[in-house]
Amino acid sequence: MTLKTILKSTVCGVLGAATLALGAASAQAEGLLAASVADQKSLFYIAAVDGMRAAAQEAGLDINVASANNNAREQISQVQNLLIQQPAALLFISQDSTAAAAGVKAANKDKVPVIAVDQRPETGDGDIVTFIATDSVKAARDLCTWLFDQMGGEGELAILKGVLGSTAEIQRTQGCNEALENYPGIEVVAIQTANWDENEAFRATQNILTANPNLEAVFGESDAMALGAAKAARQAGRDDLLSVGIDGFPTMLAAIREGLVQGTMAQIPYQMGKMAVADAMKIMNGEGGSIPALQYQDAVLITSGNVGQYKPSDFYGPAADKM
Repeated sequence: MTLKTILKSTVCGVLGAATLALGAASAQAEGLLAASVADQKSLFYIAAVDGMRAAAQEAGLDINVASANNNAREQISQVQNLLIQQPAALLFISQDSTAAAAGVKAANKDKVPVIAVDQRPETGDGDIVTFIATDSVKAARDLCTWLFDQMGGEGELAILKGVLGSTAEIQRTQGCNEALENYPGIEVVAIQTANWDENEAFRATQNILTANPNLEAVFGESDAMALGAAKAARQAGRDDLLSVGIDGFPTMLAAIREGLVQGTMAQIPYQMGKMAVADAMKIMNGEGGSIPALQYQDAVLITSGNVGQYKPSDFYGPAADKM
């Protein structure tokens, strides 16, 4: 699926919901939405919130956003404070399973619908309206398949994993493992956790390269980790090492153009943020029953062969072109 097709489908859904909301009663024009997000440091989460704010402004809705600064206790407290304001919906990017369970439970108790983005709240008996996220299994499977083909179907591979137990880590690990099943000549010589962090990935790759001088490629489960791995390889004089990630960060697109890294699967967080608001508007209009429980979005494979066709704003919203 092309980026044009993905964005056309997503935007049509957003505009359709916006039309419903703009034609609704005046009480809805005064509606309030709440958003609780894990942080506002990650470019993905910044773009998702930008999309939420843009969609809310277009629809004449107010939205209160709270960033937990990667602190589960802080997020739990923030969700409770947001719920006191009786929002029409809670747009929720959870920090971890603890914050997710507590946040969904509190929202359910107050009868506030929950729209989860990027991270699936594993909440036991808690209820969410929908889960909007990248199809990370498919993204990782497609990316690793492409990488293994670049390796000629054989060679040594290292895998840098994100936060263990997070939705993205579990699904991206699964996707790459599915690709590995079709490439018996690829040998995984190292698996380390770098928690989505570039600096941790840099240090981990230094150690991996020392222990595995014949390493040919690194699959980073995020762009930040892929960049860290590539910088460690360059410092070690291993410019031949292949490094790929998942996100589509503006910095990653620039690194592909430079030749520092070889590929990424670009997500569309800005559009996901707009989708979350569109779904909240459907709920406000009594159309909540039409919202799918699962809304996986395709990612776009970006390599040196096609990077010139895209701009950061295609994935991360208007502000991304200024980064």
